[in-house]
Order: sequence, then C-alpha cells, then structure tokens
Amino acid sequence: MTKLNIWIAKHQNKMTILIAILIGLSLVFNYLMHFEAAATIFMILASIVGAIPVALHAFTALQNKVISIELLVTIAVVGAFIIGEYEESAVVTFLFLFGNYLEQKTLEKTRSSVKSLTKMAPTTAELVVENGQTEMVDVDDLDEGDRVLVKTGGQIPVDGKIVQGTGYMNEASITGESTPIKKGIGDKVFAGSLTDNGTITVETTSVGEDTTFGKIIELVEEAQDSQSPAACFIDKFATYYTPAVLIIGILVWIFTKDFPLAITVLVLGCPGALVIGAPVSNVAGIGNGAKNGILMKGGNAVNTFAQVDTLVLDKTGTLTTGKMRVTIVDNFDGDKEKLLGLLTAVEKTSNHPLGQAIINYAEDQNIKPASGLPTLDTVKGQGLVGQTDDFKILVGNEKLMKANQVNINDLQKKIIEQRMQAGDSVVLMAINQELRLVVGVNDQLRFDAREGLQALKDAGLKKIVMLTGDNKLAAQRIAAKLPIDEVHAELLPEDKVEFVKQFQAQGSTVAFVGDGINDSPSLATADIGIGMGTGTDVAIETSDIILVKSSFDALAHAYILAKKTVANTKENIVIAVGTVALLLLGLIVGVIHMGSGMFVHELSILVVIFNAMRLIRNKSSKLDTDQVLKTAN
Repeated sequence: MTKLNIWIAKHQNKMTILIAILIGLSLVFNYLMHFEAAATIFMILASIVGAIPVALHAFTALQNKVISIELLVTIAVVGAFIIGEYEESAVVTFLFLFGNYLEQKTLEKTRSSVKSLTKMAPTTAELVVENGQTEMVDVDDLDEGDRVLVKTGGQIPVDGKIVQGTGYMNEASITGESTPIKKGIGDKVFAGSLTDNGTITVETTSVGEDTTFGKIIELVEEAQDSQSPAACFIDKFATYYTPAVLIIGILVWIFTKDFPLAITVLVLGCPGALVIGAPVSNVAGIGNGAKNGILMKGGNAVNTFAQVDTLVLDKTGTLTTGKMRVTIVDNFDGDKEKLLGLLTAVEKTSNHPLGQAIINYAEDQNIKPASGLPTLDTVKGQGLVGQTDDFKILVGNEKLMKANQVNINDLQKKIIEQRMQAGDSVVLMAINQELRLVVGVNDQLRFDAREGLQALKDAGLKKIVMLTGDNKLAAQRIAAKLPIDEVHAELLPEDKVEFVKQFQAQGSTVAFVGDGINDSPSLATADIGIGMGTGTDVAIETSDIILVKSSFDALAHAYILAKKTVANTKENIVIAVGTVALLLLGLIVGVIHMGSGMFVHELSILVVIFNAMRLIRNKSSKLDTDQVLKTAN
C-alpha cells in the first residue's frame, strides 16, 4: 500500500491529465459521433482512474483516525457510480484532483520568497591558504577563522569581518535595501551579500545555517509552516464538520429515500476552501514580509501584531540612527589627552553606542588608550566601576556618580545641565571621587521616523510610547519631533519591563521595538517583540518580528501587512462558508446539481487562493523626496 501511495503521489498530475482526456473522448463520442456506449465506457474509466488516488488518501486518513474531505468525495463518487451517473462521478474526481493541482502550484508560488532566498545562498568560496594562494572549496568545508577572498561582482559566502581591502556591498538579500554600502577593514559583512565594487578578504565568523542569511531562510520556512489562530480553529472545526456532513448526508437518504440527493449533499458539503483559506493567507503574508526584509515568526505573531494598539520604543538605535558622535569634551584638573586615553580604554571594554562614539573620537584625535586598567564591573543602567590600590575609576551617568558620592561642584553641574539641554547624552568619568571629564554625545533622529510613526497611527495604532535610559531632556528633544504620546526617561531595563506590564494591565496589546540586546527583557515581556536591526543573532532569537531592514518604513509596512493578512484570512473564511451555504440553498431550490456544485466548490478554492495572492503583490509604501526632506527638517 505504501509503494502504491508513493507511485500515485508521484503520478497524480499525469492521472489528472488522463482523466481530462478520457472525459474529452467521452464527449466527442457522445455528441459528435453519437456512440453512447463508447462514451459511457470512457466516463467509467475516467471515474475509476480518478477515484483511486482520492480513495487511497481517504483510506490513509482513516488509518490515522481522521475523517477527511477525500472520504466525502470518495463516498460521493462511489454513490454516483452506483446509480449510473458516470458523467457526474468522472467530473467530480477530475475537478477535485485538478483543484489539488492548482492549490499545490499556487502554494508553491506563495513560497517563492523562500525559494528565491535559498537560490541566493552561496555554495562555494575562494579560500585563502597559507602561501597566499586561493583554492575553491565548498562553503560547508569552511571553519571559523578561515579567510576567503571575494572579488568584484562576487557573492560573500560567510558572515565575517573584512581584514583586507574595501568595497561597496549590496546587502539586499539581508536588509532588503539594494543601495550599495561602502565597507572596509573591521566592518561586518553577511553571507549572501554581493560585492558591487572592490576586492576584499573576509575572516569567517559563521558559515552555512549559522549565518544571518541561513537563519533568515530557516526562520521564514518555519514561520510559513506555522499556523495562525484562525488556521488552528479551522482545523478543529473541519475535524467535526466533515463527520457532521457525512451524518447529514445519511439522514437525508434515510428521510427522503433520495440517494442522488444524499450523494450531492456530500459533494457540496466538502470544506475545501475553508481548510485552505487560512494557510494560504498566512504563507502569502509572511512571504511578502520576507521579500521586504520583515521576518515574522509565524501566524501567531502576525495575528497578535495586527491587534497591537500600543507601540513602545527604545530611543538609541531605534528612533535614532545609533551612530553617536562626541559633540564636546570638558575636563577638570588634569591633562585632557591623558584623561581621554583612560576613558577610551574603559569604553573599549563595552559595546555601548556612547562608548563607541568616544572610541571613534579618540581615534580621530590620535589618542591612544591607556594601559593598566583595573578589573571593571558593570553597574546595570549606570556604567562601569574599577578599583585598584591606587585609584578608583567611575565611568557612566549621574546616577553612578551620586551612588558613589562623587563630588560635583556648581560649575560642573552647570556644564552637565547645558549639555543635557542641548539634547546630548552625557558620559561622566570620575577618579577617586572627583569628576574629571564630562563628554557630550549626540545621536541623530532616523530620517523616516516621523513619517513611519504617523503611518502607524494612520493604520490604527492608538498610542506610541518612548522608554529610554537616557536623560529626560535628550528624550524630550527627540520626542518633540515625533508623534509620540508618552515619554519616560532615565529607566533601567527592569523599569521598561514594568511599564510594558502596566500597559498590558490596562488592557492594551503591546508591541516593543528595540535592538534585541539591551532590551531583551522588554521584548520578551511585550505581546509582540520587534527587533529593529541588521538581523543579529540575539534579535532573531528574542523577537517575534525582525526588521532586517532597519527602518520605520519597514515597521509601518509590517503592521499594515499583518492587518491585511488577518483581514484576508477572515475574507477567505466568509467566502468558503458562504459558498457552502449558497450551494446548499441552490440544492434546495433545485438549481444546483452534483456536477455544477462540484464546479462551484472547486471554483471557491481558487477564489480564496487568488484572494490570498493579493498579499504577495502588496508593496511597501516608500517615503517620497518631499516627505524625507520634511522629516529631516
């Protein structure tokens, strides 16, 4: 039986074609040649050929204790065959198998985003060997630390960092943005990106499925296979609905003694469109997101995101570019260059954006990091502390200074206040309880933040909240330029979690947008966690939705797409249930029969599939030049 099932599954499309040919020959012999006996034989053969795969599917389902749609069709076909309605039985099996074929092809098309991603995955690499020569190897044979050469026009085969050369990278396969980005020594690159110009040598950090590109493919595949709440409900509904239709058919036969009518009820009651409606919408919506750099972890994430009414955002790296720059440095009682060298050495132990800005500033000023630092401890939400026998060093914010009783005189307080009023984030460094440096660091608002947030509100979002660990003045300065309803500043990670819980307790469905690292507790607590970044490991693992292309245009598109996907699923359910209701009504009034009913039934399957395919063509709305200029100003 297993071998027969495999053979039929492999040749089912050919059997469908054969049925169509047999039906065509029957019609020719019947209406053109008036040879009714031959016409009947061809219809009988078509019925038998068509019934075999349907009956086998039904039998396999019964073995698994499932009463499937195929069982209804099988009973209907056998019944039609018994009463001599060979034309009806042949047409019913053909339409059912042809509908399955179209359904299969359409689902393959909706999964094209994953297929195109898979085809883009690199398979070979030019490995740099010990003597400086290169040899072509399979990507799977590479290890962490290996160096690969990528020439102009070549595809980067691994995740890694550039150790030699510069070039322009097209990272459309990762971020969805095709504009080339210039990268040089020390910059990260991703597998699947293209080198538009330049030759580079990349030191490998991740290969194959462990690369960002590999994880994106895996994530989209898993998401498309997962079910939405609507799909889960439909599956449960179909489990009871199919036996119910079977019982109704039996009751119709018992009370009316009309066997053809009972068989027709079984045919018209098949819930094919209902079963396929939700999954195809889910696959199409998630596929559309993948093509636009939006990774949604399955139907549950899509459904919940569509219900979100409160959006909570981090500031640094989310509302702002995260590309911090030092605006001013004030020093007290000491050599400025020496103090900056000490501060730079401390910041090199951290990956905070403010610290990176200070490191970049020191490099521009040719200031070298100091040596001989004590072991540093991180104080969450405040900064870094180090202690030796000779001195104690503190680097962080005002909370850290107050907690350690650092002396801050009136002049220093005035300078700190001025920097905060200017919108700067302030980094303070104290040595032996005396404040030595005040560094102002500023960030730039994302160019599309205002228009993107307004698009979210226009799409139905009720409230937008900023939660940040930065100072109040810097937070308010950013919020004043945006359609933000609430601002809460100077928060620790646990404070942000508490705010998220407060909004949820008020009955709100909350989405939190962060970088997926510092904000991971809030991302996990919110109803929907959205990682806004370049597809880092942490963002992919902790978020429900990942915006690989870090933009508010993508965030707005994701929200609108989620709403349209859920709406599309509901439309498909209405179409499916409405079709069955109309067919049964048509049967009662006598305008629908088995053949025409099966035709309308299969047509309804195509309607829900084509309705779902509209989601594939749904495009992200881009900001035009005027909007960008307005936002930037």
